[in-house]
Amino acid sequence: MSVYWVGDVQGCDAPLGRLLDEVDFSPSRDALYVLGDLVNRGPASEQVLRRLMAMGSAVQCVLGNHDLHLLAVAAGAGRLKPMDTLDGILNAADRPALLDWLRHQRMAIWEHGVLMVHAGVLPSWTVAQTLALAGEVESVLRGPDLSDFLHQMYGNEPAAWREDLTGVDRLRVIVNALTRLRFCSAAGKMEFASKEGADAAPAGFMPWFDVPGRQTADVTVAFGHWSTLGLLKRRDVWALDTGCVWGGCLSAMRLNADGQRELIQVKCEQAQRPR
Repeated sequence: MSVYWVGDVQGCDAPLGRLLDEVDFSPSRDALYVLGDLVNRGPASEQVLRRLMAMGSAVQCVLGNHDLHLLAVAAGAGRLKPMDTLDGILNAADRPALLDWLRHQRMAIWEHGVLMVHAGVLPSWTVAQTLALAGEVESVLRGPDLSDFLHQMYGNEPAAWREDLTGVDRLRVIVNALTRLRFCSAAGKMEFASKEGADAAPAGFMPWFDVPGRQTADVTVAFGHWSTLGLLKRRDVWALDTGCVWGGCLSAMRLNADGQRELIQVKCEQAQRPR
């Protein structure tokens, strides 16, 4: 058995297929974790979802900002943007099944000694707290209040976590941290305007994983989301979004049966040009 973590696919089904073929992935033997942004901007989001669904329990995914955007658009709570490529799902005959499967995916996963999120973890959150807060959002995504939540999901405030937050403010902070976070202050205030690499942090902010005293610094956090950061392989963090949709690579980390970890990459066709 081998275990794989793969970065942002973003609707690029052909590179995903090549990667799985290259490692001879077997759903009956291996496990695959996808670190969010399964869909959008690439040419074949519907095929990505169908491929992952067909592999059953061998695949687990965390949801990214593009995945939540798809759910919001489908619910009438968001509008398509110029670079979106979601029509294949929205117009598909199996649209209900695709969307239902997507909303039953996770916001955070802890397995094999790795904490998995799409974007980041606030510095004050422990592994246990991250999973508990993720579970609050998962319950809403799977429940009858999904549409109401999606209509209120967007926004940058509150920009910091407080234990006394309730309702949509509480859920929005959790979603923003897990699916949008790049930079934050030492006190955990999030900054969303900057999308460049780690060395371009705005004054008073730093990459979330470099905040001193971060409560998850003693475990490995695997995430995607930040293509301008590039590949990062540290003891405490794996950044695996290497810009597949922009013509970079689709990257995966493999945990072999002997406990060794290795990086696997396949080159991707450019589906979008950065603005």
